[in-house]
Amino acid sequence: MSDADTDERLDETTTWPDLGIALYDRLTGRNAEIEYEFEDMNVYVPSKAGSDAEHAHWRLDGNLTITTREQRD
Repeated sequence: MSDADTDERLDETTTWPDLGIALYDRLTGRNAEIEYEFEDMNVYVPSKAGSDAEHAHWRLDGNLTITTREQRD
């Protein structure tokens, strides 16, 4: 994806997931780092799609760092 495509995508962003994807696309290959900090965040992860899914309880309290870098052949 070119910088122009990413710029256009950022301008068209209307949801949080779209913003996250556009931001990640822009930072990928630029030795970027994204750091998230969670304080007592609870997530219930479904085992499958559907109303009868069981859920695993994940509790997040700390930092998550995502680092991107350009892959060279």
